[in-house]
Formats: sequence, C-alpha cells, structure tokens
Amino acid sequence: MVSEKVTIKDGSGLHLRPAGIFCKEAMKFKSHISFSTKNTIANAKSVLSILGACVKSGDEIEISCEGEDEVEALETLVKAANIGFIEYDNMKNENKL
Repeated sequence: MVSEKVTIKDGSGLHLRPAGIFCKEAMKFKSHISFSTKNTIANAKSVLSILGACVKSGDEIEISCEGEDEVEALETLVKAANIGFIEYDNMKNENKL
C-alpha cells in the first residue's frame, strides 16, 4: 500500500465536476483507491463517496492505493490533485500531459 497527502487546489473543492474527474481517473486502475480527510474515508471510485466527504479548497487529503498498479495510480492522482482536477482534465483534453 502506498499513500501521499495532497492539498486540494480546485476553487470549489471536490464538488461535482472535480469529483467526477477524480473518480474517472481512479477507475482507470485495478487497485483499491481511497482517500481520507478529517474523520472521513472515501472510496475514490465512487462520485457519491467523494462528494460525501465534503472536501473544500485548501483541505488536505491522504490518497491511498493498494493493488498491482498502486504506484502508478498514486502518481497519477497526486499529479491531478496538485495541478487541480479541472485544470488537469483540461490539459489532458488538449494533449498537454
């Protein structure tokens, strides 16, 4: 299992669009992926679980990945969080990543 703490940069936190991007990226991997914040643990492959965590801009989360592609999964999700999920998605769509 690997994990890393990141600070959410998206201006509105993990509202619907960034939560959807987070979930879409997490679902590309076979590993179990979750994140924790305050007293909440959320399944990163469930938009409702992500939204239920009520993560705001500036909040710190710890992303945890466990499975055969855990390192690659963690690297991808940490990169997306550090850029900002919306900006990350825009960059991917413009083939800048």
